[in-house]
Amino acid sequence: MKKGLLIAISLLVMLSCGGVKKTQEAINIGDYGSAIDKSIRNLVENKTKKGNQPYVLLLEEAYQKNTERELQKIRFLKNDENPANFEAIYTGYEKLRSIQERVRPLLPLYVKEERRNAKFSFNNYENEILDAKDALSEYLYDNASGLLANGTNKQDFRKAHDDFQYLQEINPGFEETPKRIQQAYAKGLDYVKVDMINDSDQIIPARLQEELLDFNTYGLDAKWIRYHTNHLKDIDYDYQMQVALRNIVISPEQVNEKQIIKERQIKDGYTYVRDASGNAVRDSLGNRIKVDAFKTVRCDFYQFTQFKSAQVSGMVDFTDLKTQQQINSYPLSSEFIFEHVYANYDGDRRALDNELVALLKLAAVPFPTNEQMVYDAGEDLKQRLKRILVRQQF
Repeated sequence: MKKGLLIAISLLVMLSCGGVKKTQEAINIGDYGSAIDKSIRNLVENKTKKGNQPYVLLLEEAYQKNTERELQKIRFLKNDENPANFEAIYTGYEKLRSIQERVRPLLPLYVKEERRNAKFSFNNYENEILDAKDALSEYLYDNASGLLANGTNKQDFRKAHDDFQYLQEINPGFEETPKRIQQAYAKGLDYVKVDMINDSDQIIPARLQEELLDFNTYGLDAKWIRYHTNHLKDIDYDYQMQVALRNIVISPEQVNEKQIIKERQIKDGYTYVRDASGNAVRDSLGNRIKVDAFKTVRCDFYQFTQFKSAQVSGMVDFTDLKTQQQINSYPLSSEFIFEHVYANYDGDRRALDNELVALLKLAAVPFPTNEQMVYDAGEDLKQRLKRILVRQQF
């Protein structure tokens, strides 16, 4: 028991030392953010724990070096006087403030060996953050407005939308940002008109066609794409998606029969043991000795398998309506198999194994209609069509 306790303590010490070592390594390579995160996580759990003392000094060191580096970087970006640096300046100040707010609740942090509190310099960055946010807001708004007004393709409008969206997050309601977000989104959308063609000799169930073309059920993360199965006159469509079912093959209804002959020895009462002279053999108490008697039973087992299949195949084609060029084509296929097994017998069913006996409880069932077979094949077809939609990029 003592040995197990010593092993457990040793493991804890090793893990603790390993964490301290990795945190120091993070500082050594300039990854101050990771060192700060690891130190804070350990100190939040128990800042007075002896084993966590190294994290106090590591946090003090990483905090100081991170602050110096970030402020130096911000000064450089300001001196560069490039408007494209406004976001980096703003996020730099925000990160500095965020780290301060995480460290402040832990104070004071006492360094026992040096008999002092760890030193952390806190600055008020409010004015710097507000100035940086104002400069960034003006830059984002002007830049995105220019893209919205003069954009030549969908990507321009999407970039404008993302900039307006970011602006709304950091500075809600700035000028006409909410309105511009909607305008940029509308211009950045790709509209796809969807047509379904049946070139097979079979009738497609109306329910299947509705479900195949109900794109709301596919769970697509298509932020910039709108699929229209009902074409609208006032929409200038960018692409066409054609789902063409070329071939639907339904097999005949089949019933296959298989005969299995089973034999087994089963217990059938008992007989008395006799010696070579024909006299009864008795045990030590004088009772006659008897043994189990067996007989062989036979059963003819008839297994019937009902079978019917449906195969649906076609193509999904995408066309750029601006250039009238086909941009992608994907094969689409699915198969559904109906199979039902039942059985009956002639003879002594005690000769049958349990799995065969279970089939005797089943009987023949009506075959699915051709329409139902096509619909059932369509269930898998929907999943295949979804994978095509996810794969297709406009």
